Amino acid sequence: HVQLVESGGGSVQPGGSLTLSCAISENRNSASLNCMGWFRQAPGKLREGVAYIESGGNTSYADSVKGRFTISKNYAKDTLTLQMDSLKPEDSDTYYCASAMKCDDWLRGLGYWGQGTQVTVS
Repeated sequence: HVQLVESGGGSVQPGGSLTLSCAISENRNSASLNCMGWFRQAPGKLREGVAYIESGGNTSYADSVKGRFTISKNYAKDTLTLQMDSLKPEDSDTYYCASAMKCDDWLRGLGYWGQGTQVTVS
């Protein structure tokens, strides 16, 4: 079992920045953490995979956030971070930290999810 706890959401003006963090609080060495990343979803909207990072360090970003968001993982602190810069109103969503054993599974939304943190850009 893996437990993921997000923090760092809030409200910001367009062009501003926010940093989201995801703390891994159980089974830190689980293979289910091989692929970790962030989804976002608003009521009535489709879920979007924002970014993920593999255990080897490879990263992938949605086209909508490339060049503005940066995902990273601190293995010493067991924390996943999403640095969000140049935020736009359309980035407003609930952001979820998620992990899976494989990134193919992650992209399908399989694996473990946190409870979400709200980001509002206005």
